[in-house]
Amino acid sequence: MSLSVPQNILDALTDVDMPRLPGAPDAADQLSVAGIEIPVFRCGSLVIGSGAAGLRAAVEMKRRGVDVTLISQSAWGGTSACSGSDKQTLHTANTKDQGDNFQDMAAAIRGGGAMDEDTAYIEAVGSIRAMASLQYLGLPLPQDNLGGTLRYKTDHDEVGRATSCGPRTSRLMVKVLAEEALRLDIPFYNHTTAVKVLTKGQGDQARVVGLLTIRPKNGTDTNPYGLALFQCAALVFAAGGPGELYRDSVFPNGCFGTLGLALEAGLELVNITESQFGISTRREGFPWNLSGTYVQVIPHIYSVDGDGIEHHFLADYYRTTQEMASNIFRKGYQWPFHASRMLNFASSLVDLAIFKEGQKGRRVFMDFNRNLLPVPGDAVFSLDRLDDDVRSYLSNAGAHHDLPIDRLRHMNPLAIELYKRYKVDITADPLEFAVNNQHMNGGIAVDTWGRTNIAGIYAVGEAAGTHGATRPGGSALNAGQVFGTRVAEHIAASGHANAPSDVDARAQTLGAVEHIKTVLNVESSLSVQNLRAEIQARMSDDAGILCNAKDVGQARLKAAELNDAISKNGISVTRNSEVGRVLQWHQMALASEAVLAALDEYISNGGGSRGARAICDSDGASLPQARKGSLADVRFRPERQEDMHAQIFVRLTEGKMVTTTRPNRKLDPSATSFFERDWPAWLTGGIYDLDDNSDQPC
Repeated sequence: MSLSVPQNILDALTDVDMPRLPGAPDAADQLSVAGIEIPVFRCGSLVIGSGAAGLRAAVEMKRRGVDVTLISQSAWGGTSACSGSDKQTLHTANTKDQGDNFQDMAAAIRGGGAMDEDTAYIEAVGSIRAMASLQYLGLPLPQDNLGGTLRYKTDHDEVGRATSCGPRTSRLMVKVLAEEALRLDIPFYNHTTAVKVLTKGQGDQARVVGLLTIRPKNGTDTNPYGLALFQCAALVFAAGGPGELYRDSVFPNGCFGTLGLALEAGLELVNITESQFGISTRREGFPWNLSGTYVQVIPHIYSVDGDGIEHHFLADYYRTTQEMASNIFRKGYQWPFHASRMLNFASSLVDLAIFKEGQKGRRVFMDFNRNLLPVPGDAVFSLDRLDDDVRSYLSNAGAHHDLPIDRLRHMNPLAIELYKRYKVDITADPLEFAVNNQHMNGGIAVDTWGRTNIAGIYAVGEAAGTHGATRPGGSALNAGQVFGTRVAEHIAASGHANAPSDVDARAQTLGAVEHIKTVLNVESSLSVQNLRAEIQARMSDDAGILCNAKDVGQARLKAAELNDAISKNGISVTRNSEVGRVLQWHQMALASEAVLAALDEYISNGGGSRGARAICDSDGASLPQARKGSLADVRFRPERQEDMHAQIFVRLTEGKMVTTTRPNRKLDPSATSFFERDWPAWLTGGIYDLDDNSDQPC
């Protein structure tokens, strides 16, 4: 019996229309700096980014009386609104059946290492409120007839804490939060690109006073770049990850993130060695993760060479058809590449094989209209010959159909509908895909309230480096909601942002404008096109799923040389409309060097392979095997246990990337709260640590 879902329901969960933005308020006044007339917008708190995390922070601040404003490079154009998978996951505490244990959930969230224990617990215990509030706003999370939220297992999740609205879960989150932001009348400035953070004071006394942006709408003869100043007492980074960092990427086009902007401001980054890579369709077409039912229906996977000849390449890696089919299925909930899963003929051998086909110049496809071809000399594919966990799953799902496309239509018709929206009919044609970069687990370093090392600056979502080396699928969406709320609570409790800022930021604005002018050079041999090609090739070729000490060290030197060249010669610009992109690629060059500096430091100190990458080493203790023999070229170092208990920090100091390490913050599992003892700290605001000097206004 096939799952029958009316077309109107499929349409509603696939085509998610976003709200129309009203006009933004006009500037409060003008500031004349270096011959440029810059409009000034004043607010108490400013949020960079209109994704799910940034909108959550803005909505929660507004509810608490904070004067908050949102800016976005492209509303509804970021990762939250445009990315997903077959049934995109929101990872929260399991509220079905026997409920959940927050300590156990925190341990699972931080299980991959390099994550603070208190942060993991905050995400676990805060997930209930995050999910409930999203449901209150209208997020259609599925329930059974007794009110329990439907659950399933996702990657790095053995309990089943995953739930989903379908492929557009994060877009639906953005939609309901955006509607609430507009209902609360939060000012929203679209097509506004952050280019320079303004701070007052030095060292530990530094505090944010504003943000210089580029708004084409504000371009005039006296303001040729379209500069606009947003003065604020609190600034929240929520603009997602550095999607443009890699050539092979599933990020939507134009996702630059703010890591370079943060480095220029003096903010510390953490864990930026840690990313996620996995199979997906390329960004040149319709970028989408191929996890969940796309692979659980076990399509035929093959490559095509330059002469048009098909290659059943996975059969060179797996010993039996059953083993090959079962591990293709497991990519559904073991989607990210993980070095350890290349061993023992496990699921990341699939990623490795696909990656190597790409290195040969071959195109890789999955065909839903053919069952998997057998390993030579072995039995043909059969649903009756699968590993126990795979056979049980498909049996429970009722997916007994003869062909993958029919199993997919039964298990998840939304997966088919989604590609149809982008003129790709997987019921008729094979789907081209590759191994791509999908998520950065690191980012701006924050504490338990989302505070950075500069007073008044916070970070949430993928912009924040809270996720550790390996995280359960969908926990990043939860983290953005939990910390968006905590940041709002902290900013509101400080009282600094309840009214528009009136701090004099003239000197800081002048310094920012002068810096921008040094980057822009019509005679420079460096162009945006040059930078993009060089940075993306270096990151994909030398810092992808396979890397080694020599290549990473050389890549780091090349990245530093590029930034030195930019410092000396600037970047060419031919039109004023290009200035925003020029500055973003300058920042991307800084982010690239920071990632490579941290990765080089990690590898040089003996660091081994974990979630994002295999550190290949001819002396490595781990040697993957394939059907045809050992894969000596991908022998790798296993991860050291001690590296799981520490994090790598990077800061830009006097033009150099400086790395340090610190142990993960611990959480005492025996420490318990006591109502009468601890209530006063809540009543008086003591829980917010507002006596810290970093929370005092300049």
